[in-house]
Amino acid sequence: MSKVKIAMVGAAGKMGRRIISLITEDERCELNGALEHSACPFLGHDAGDVAGCGKLSVEITDDIDKAFDGCDVFIDFTGAEPTMANLSRFQKAGVPAVIGSTGMTTEQTKELEKLSSEMPVLFSPNMSVGVNLTFKILEMVTQAIGETWDIEIIEAHHRMKKDAPSGTAMRMGEVIANVLGRDIEKDGAFCRHGLIGERTDREIGMQTLRAGDIVGEHTAMFCTNGERIEITHRAHTRDMFAKGAISAAVWLKGRDNGFYNMFDVLGL
Repeated sequence: MSKVKIAMVGAAGKMGRRIISLITEDERCELNGALEHSACPFLGHDAGDVAGCGKLSVEITDDIDKAFDGCDVFIDFTGAEPTMANLSRFQKAGVPAVIGSTGMTTEQTKELEKLSSEMPVLFSPNMSVGVNLTFKILEMVTQAIGETWDIEIIEAHHRMKKDAPSGTAMRMGEVIANVLGRDIEKDGAFCRHGLIGERTDREIGMQTLRAGDIVGEHTAMFCTNGERIEITHRAHTRDMFAKGAISAAVWLKGRDNGFYNMFDVLGL
């Protein structure tokens, strides 16, 4: 079986470098292209050297045609704004897409879904196996407890993270809201301050912490009188995001046009 040829968008970024390193350790795939923005100081450099895994003879470029030439799928972890700015370029290239950018709005996600009518698109704000199993558990718990419990989501990340709440926390809220027939954008309580009155019945709380070097921690809290359920996922390394993205890329090769997520990859 031939290896899956992957192009990395945002090749010189923190996640891009780590994904490239892990691609070299994965027998299922190989790096075929590396794309960066026009002001990147690493343009023309070998992607393997930049990633710290040794020369790969793949040059970092800002030319999408060159970066995507011959590749089976690309991975993009650049962030909501760069991803959306590149959407027309992705559409023109027509290469299957694995999008792991966080901070996507509902409208931006809809734009990705539109793109999937022309090419396979797999989007997940968190590609960790553990996090996606957590999403499934939240769905099951919410179905079991129904409407009467109070629900709060608490997320913590490193002090450098730019978006809040995290894409993972928002997805947790969406999973819960979908089961309950609610809208996380309307029913989410994203900021509480001052004399706010009693909690509403439809409210889903969303609290954000930013401190130190926390990789990622997410807790969903289900509370009623006399008892509380807490479901927590803690990430100790970014490798689980990177490994999940690589597995998603391998899975996506050869798929029909459509809008996929990690549940599809994991068969959930």
